[in-house]
Amino acid sequence: MKTFSYDAKKANDLSYETAWVEGKDDSGIGEYLEYHFKKHSPPVNKIFVSNGYMKTEKSWKNNNRVKKLKLYVNNKPFAILNLKDNRSSQEFVFDYNWSKGENEDNVLRFEILDIYKGNKYNDTAITEIYFDGTGVH
Repeated sequence: MKTFSYDAKKANDLSYETAWVEGKDDSGIGEYLEYHFKKHSPPVNKIFVSNGYMKTEKSWKNNNRVKKLKLYVNNKPFAILNLKDNRSSQEFVFDYNWSKGENEDNVLRFEILDIYKGNKYNDTAITEIYFDGTGVH
């Protein structure tokens, strides 16, 4: 019997074969992913989101996708990311003074605010969230 894992690490494993699925009995509004950047980490200036479970067209349509993500930086609301309901990776410019990271860690939190309803499952999925910037890969 095959078992599947949809834990948070799947949203940053650079694979379209896996996804983070929030795992609650409801649509996952209020659930979040959090990324910690150690002090002296290179600054991030772009965020990419691959929305939904992108493994196949069928899995993408059957699961919920995120419509709005609330981005927090170091526990403070920073922006609302409005995601399109498509299977393309979506890019957001991240204009933040990354200087805090010179002395302490920076934390980015992505909280689900709203969803696009899936055809079959009431599970909300994100295939990837990844980052770009000076010295970031």
